[in-house]
Amino acid sequence: MRTTITALTLAGLLALGTQAAGQDDTAPAPAQTPEVPDLTGALDLGEPVGPRVGEIYVADNHGDWEVRCIRAPEGQDDRCNLYQLLTNQEDAPVAEFNLFRLPESGQVAAGANIVVPLETLLTQQLTLSVDSGEPRRYPFSFCNSAGCVARIGLTQAEVAAFKGGATATLRLVPAAAPDEEFLLTMSLAGFTAGYDSLTPVP
Repeated sequence: MRTTITALTLAGLLALGTQAAGQDDTAPAPAQTPEVPDLTGALDLGEPVGPRVGEIYVADNHGDWEVRCIRAPEGQDDRCNLYQLLTNQEDAPVAEFNLFRLPESGQVAAGANIVVPLETLLTQQLTLSVDSGEPRRYPFSFCNSAGCVARIGLTQAEVAAFKGGATATLRLVPAAAPDEEFLLTMSLAGFTAGYDSLTPVP
């Protein structure tokens, strides 16, 4: 009985082997991987897209100041100014200080546009001082949807005070509380390097 099973088993294996051999003989050849053409020369790496004419961009940083510029048309120089965002004790943005340099031939060495909230009491004006120096008061010029703007001029001596100072203080009075005052601290760290990097506006 054992011989019969072995013989049948061998016969079955031989039959399977014969079928497998037959299948191998008739099986199609494996597909070849097509050659990939070299497209390196046809690839476009693109070009960097800079700010468009009239757009504002940050050109540099000096301490707590940004050098912000407006892209000018081709053939003209971009106009740049020093910028600092002033925040309250909760680090919420309150005011903006934008300073630009003027030609040294005039009495005013620099100008600044200071933007404060619409809720400011305009009749109390804006007070600015450097460290413990004598404060100066400036009127507001106009208001728009962004806030109220004071346009101020700084003499050479006042610019020198900015360069030699540690902080400046802006005093505002809220319209909702005329008996109170709101003090904002403006860092002067990096002011000298930032100011000296500016090109005077014509």
